[in-house]
Amino acid sequence: MIAAKFANLGQRVFDELEGFGRFTFFSMSTLSWFFRGISSWSRPSQLMPLFYQIGTKSLGVVMIVGTFIGMVLAIEAYNQFASIGQEARLGGIIGMSVVKQIGPVLAGVMIAGRVGGSVSAELGTMRVTEQIDAMRVMGADPIAYLVVPRVVTCVLMLPLLTVFSNLMGVMGGWYICVRGYGVNPSDYWDFSARFVTNYDILSGLVKTGFFGLAIGLISCYKGFNCDSGAAGVGRAATQAFVTSFIAIIVMNFFLAKFLRDLYFLLYGHVNVGAFSG
Repeated sequence: MIAAKFANLGQRVFDELEGFGRFTFFSMSTLSWFFRGISSWSRPSQLMPLFYQIGTKSLGVVMIVGTFIGMVLAIEAYNQFASIGQEARLGGIIGMSVVKQIGPVLAGVMIAGRVGGSVSAELGTMRVTEQIDAMRVMGADPIAYLVVPRVVTCVLMLPLLTVFSNLMGVMGGWYICVRGYGVNPSDYWDFSARFVTNYDILSGLVKTGFFGLAIGLISCYKGFNCDSGAAGVGRAATQAFVTSFIAIIVMNFFLAKFLRDLYFLLYGHVNVGAFSG
């Protein structure tokens, strides 16, 4: 019995490594077609519908989430800051939290849920109905025509969506602090400007580019390798979201560490503007 359990464990580990190898090969093929198949994926007739589907149609939900996250941060932090007479500095705390961490991560998770599952289900349906095989028979590589445009769109659209999410998060925090708790609006914006630097904004947007790359690759891979039938397509959509979510959380940790170390390397100090004066 013990030997059987170890054998099953070893088989599972082997299957996971094999799956990771297939995903790596899939990602390398996508990267290869990105450079040598520009004429195949860069046509406006292919990209514009994806920009609308992935970007424009996701704007509303991303802005709503960003607004309420900023409002919740203001509600939770106000009493602690007011107890020490520092409520005027809430603008800096909310801005930093939204721009560097919460905004990019939540925007990535929302796109993984809304777009990742949709892309995986769409490509999975094409696989089940043998449309992908038909493209290969006709001499067209499905990675160049189906995968690369979706990955490029995710990489380009997620940073733009994050900008709107961050903006609405800061505005939501302003509304609660200024309109709800009576914080001086000039102080709110002054400390926001002093605490949130251009590097903080840029680092958050850089992370979303990697998040978009992970969402696009994982979703397309799950769709291309889904099991047959409606149940297989449903499992692929679920796996695409769960795997993308885990990838976003893990990548956020390593990117946050890397970008923080890079900041120290470039500037050699911590930004303390919101806590001085």
